[in-house]
Amino acid sequence: MTPRPSERLPDRTASDVVLIVDDVPDNLSLLHDALDEAGYTVLVATSGETALQRAAQAVPDVVLLDAVMPGMDGFEVARRLKSGPDTAHIPIIFMTGLTDTEHVVAAFGAGGVDYVTKPIRPQEVLARMAAHMQAARQARQARNALDAFGHATMAVHVSNDKQSGKAVWQTPLARQLMHTYFAVDPGQVPAELLQWLREQSDLADEGREGTPLTVTRESRQLVFSLQERTSDDDWLMVMREVSDAAVVEALLQAFKLTMKEAEVLYWVVKGKTNRDIGDILGSSPATVKKHLEHVFEKLGVETRNAAASLAMKKVRLLAG
Repeated sequence: MTPRPSERLPDRTASDVVLIVDDVPDNLSLLHDALDEAGYTVLVATSGETALQRAAQAVPDVVLLDAVMPGMDGFEVARRLKSGPDTAHIPIIFMTGLTDTEHVVAAFGAGGVDYVTKPIRPQEVLARMAAHMQAARQARQARNALDAFGHATMAVHVSNDKQSGKAVWQTPLARQLMHTYFAVDPGQVPAELLQWLREQSDLADEGREGTPLTVTRESRQLVFSLQERTSDDDWLMVMREVSDAAVVEALLQAFKLTMKEAEVLYWVVKGKTNRDIGDILGSSPATVKKHLEHVFEKLGVETRNAAASLAMKKVRLLAG
């Protein structure tokens, strides 16, 4: 028996979208009715190709994916979803009648977070979905919070022989910076970064402190710093872009400023007067003063020194 709308599972929203992928109409019908009654928005696909199209058109919050289908199987669908920047975060639950170890391993290896066996029991599926969607939502919120304070973060898993690596997760800002500086797809670790990680791993094994990596592209620099080795033996690193534009953007995000307010605060930190800032930004000193009043209000301070001090502590990107 599926839960009535009044009995919906906690920690979900009315807009939660589920994509069901199965080539058997009876399976689709059973799950669709149960999920629809529970209040979810349900999308369906009967092939791997259609599933990828559906996911691109309306990014779902979770995917229920049949492992064995003609043509593109579920394992390949999962790998493609996990390789896309817009769909990599989606939890994938495999549905399979295959419980052999090799198939279970293949499901997790392709990016699945869980699996259920056929015949499908809708209430079990609902419970598993709710748990994984909540975990994914919390992880996404945490990563967005890191980005909001200028801390682009990425976790990289290095192979046992240290010859290859894979980004197991990235904040949106980290993904953007990696593409800008290295032109790599999500999940890829460029050779330059992998070499640095090998060196840091050797230093850690010797009990020595690691060193940052600075990557320069024209007038911009990206600095990588290692934070820790996680319980899964992945390397957690933070990257920050060192440039005037990057600092202004970090201030904007950290304090919820407008672009003009962030620019004014940046030059206040640099010790410029209102007249100096007006000349730089092409504004009058009176306009600069008005922007600065808004900055003071948003930061909860009353003086230029207090605003500058808070900005430097919060963002930790202002150099020189």
